[in-house]
Amino acid sequence: MAARVFKGAQFLTTESSKDDVFTPEDFSDEQRAIGRTVERFVADEVLPLREEIEHQHFEHVVKLMKRCGELGLLMMDAPEEYGGLELDKATSMLAAEKISTSGSFSVAYAAHTGIGTLPLVYYGSKEQKQKYLGKLISGEWVAAYCLTEPDSGSDALGARASATLSADGTHYLLNGTKQFTTNGSIASLYTIFAKIDKEHFSAFLVERGTEGLSVGPEEKKLGIKGSSTTQVVLENAKVPVENLLGEIGKGHKIAFNVLNVGRFKLGAGVTGAAKGALAEGIKYANLRKQFGQPIASFGAIKEKIADLTAEIFASESLVYRLAGLIDDRLATIPKETADYYQAYQRGIEEYSIECAIAKVFCSEVLADVVDEVVQIHGGYGFVQEYPAERYYRDERINRIFEGTNEINRLLIPGILLTRAMKGEIPLQSEAMKAFESLLSPSFDALDESVPFAAEKALIANLKQAFLVVAGRGVQKFMAGIKDEQEILLAVADIAINIFALESSVLRAEKMLPGLSASKKEALVAAVTSFAFTATEKTAGAARKAAFYIEEGDPLAMMLSGIRRFTKYDATGLLQAKRTLAAAAIEAERYIF
Repeated sequence: MAARVFKGAQFLTTESSKDDVFTPEDFSDEQRAIGRTVERFVADEVLPLREEIEHQHFEHVVKLMKRCGELGLLMMDAPEEYGGLELDKATSMLAAEKISTSGSFSVAYAAHTGIGTLPLVYYGSKEQKQKYLGKLISGEWVAAYCLTEPDSGSDALGARASATLSADGTHYLLNGTKQFTTNGSIASLYTIFAKIDKEHFSAFLVERGTEGLSVGPEEKKLGIKGSSTTQVVLENAKVPVENLLGEIGKGHKIAFNVLNVGRFKLGAGVTGAAKGALAEGIKYANLRKQFGQPIASFGAIKEKIADLTAEIFASESLVYRLAGLIDDRLATIPKETADYYQAYQRGIEEYSIECAIAKVFCSEVLADVVDEVVQIHGGYGFVQEYPAERYYRDERINRIFEGTNEINRLLIPGILLTRAMKGEIPLQSEAMKAFESLLSPSFDALDESVPFAAEKALIANLKQAFLVVAGRGVQKFMAGIKDEQEILLAVADIAINIFALESSVLRAEKMLPGLSASKKEALVAAVTSFAFTATEKTAGAARKAAFYIEEGDPLAMMLSGIRRFTKYDATGLLQAKRTLAAAAIEAERYIF
């Protein structure tokens, strides 16, 4: 694990080294064994049933969830005291990544182990855990999470579901409708959010057989058709007072803190799905012949494969760096700490910015991958006989799940500015330094003996660009910046690309010494390719923000600084892409 414990968002103002990041190459033998167990389970037990699951034979999902329980795959995040394994987040992410190739079943699994089970783990009383946790981690019961309502999606606190204490004080009466509940028709335990006396947003553990609770019909969805998605209807549903989860009026803490875990777990899942989709695309490109040769031999196809491989490398690097950051922070909390899970949640919440970044970046990498895999298949990518079509449909929900990508983008600068105003992040002082550097160009020469020296210098410059743009936005709009969504979205994109690029470069530097000459060449090619892409995207976002913020001479100065801070010499880019594509085409899979 990393030598230093970093604060959330510290990557924007601090230089990190390769020894500060956790990478997939750091997995222990035990973690790798768990990964292989999940792979075998998916290949041997889930995939043979995938078509029936897609046609909503949910009895298979229920049986497979019990099988997951037998294999220990539902208890990774549960405390040992209640029969759990209490493993680190890196292991939990690895399981999420490996199970992602199972298609719709992975959605049921992710909802159960994440938002379904974690509210109970983090906020449940001893009695609640004793009553329910064993059933959930064994797979005897499936869990669901009910937050969204027909009229409240991103505005979760605008929910209308109500809870009223009965006259005798023994139970609450819940009324309302919950929308888009994953595992809705197969769950035995629901975490349901409602406002006590229409005011105090709170959470409740509600059993399936509860009087007044009913489940609506299955939604007819674009993708993930093999996952259950229903309404949950509450009509004076009688919930015992002892099933209040956490404190009255503190439901927002449960809702939002659990979503942080859901976001970076989704990042791992979509990364695994991207690897699977890419492999399908490459295999097809090797088989499909046009003009007398495989289409994989054409430059247009090679460039797609190279770009996608580089993007997945960045996605994977980002996810496991984040897992390492969180694990390092959680490891500083003694198990005997009073209110351990409150401290634990604060530890995860510290990285809420990075969790949002993982959700956005990784889901959009998968979107790029599946779109190009359909394109590689041509007309056959539009036909259900080929898996490209299902990958394409199933992908789309990931940019909506766990808070839309727009909401997550707004969270990144929003949280950053809140922390800066509290003095937790030296945003303004660092921004002032960045402004000063606009007037004093650096002529430092690169030390070519340092691996990825050009990319490291680039990352430092991109951070300066971020500080100039974000700092000027705050300086001009002050507290009103929170209402300038177009600017905030552009600022978020700069931060997202910086974290992804830095994660890639530091991982690559860490990997480099142990690789063969050909693998080194492919790795350097991946870094070069992604650095070029990330720089172009960052430059575009920064310029857009500058035009939104300024005009006249101040604008000219900002644009001049952005040009300087977003320069990257990508000489040899074409050969790098051809090298990377050749390695992936030969292996017929993601190669790192």
